[in-house]
Amino acid sequence: MRVICCVDDQMGMLFHHRRQSRDRAMIYDMLAMCRDQNLWAAPYSEKMLREYTDERYCGGKILIAEDFLEKAGKEDFCFVEKKLPLQYEKAVGQIILYRWNRKYPADIYFRIDLAGWIRTEMREFPGYSHEKITKEIYKKKNIACASK
Repeated sequence: MRVICCVDDQMGMLFHHRRQSRDRAMIYDMLAMCRDQNLWAAPYSEKMLREYTDERYCGGKILIAEDFLEKAGKEDFCFVEKKLPLQYEKAVGQIILYRWNRKYPADIYFRIDLAGWIRTEMREFPGYSHEKITKEIYKKKNIACASK
């Protein structure tokens, strides 16, 4: 699965059960990226995603379920706003991070150690509520090649 998360400078994701930030430019970018694929999310994220969904940005499907990480296929995108349970980390083949480039209070953090990953893409773009948003895409390091 391909996991999408929004993080601050300290990898914070959530504070007192509230998302740290919501930026329509980020949402449009995410929906455009997932255009022809399934995008899974928890019911917590549904209202926000559907508010910005139209045919230009989401030709694929937005699928909502409490157990979306169990239901997602290998190539599906999963928008994770809350804690990513450890049992799903091995199934993650790609990580997409949207960085807010500032510090917010947080009590839930993105915990996957990126030392085992290679950043394959980085792009900055202006947000609606943020001056700059940085999008980073990571893939797992190939351990067999790394040991040669």
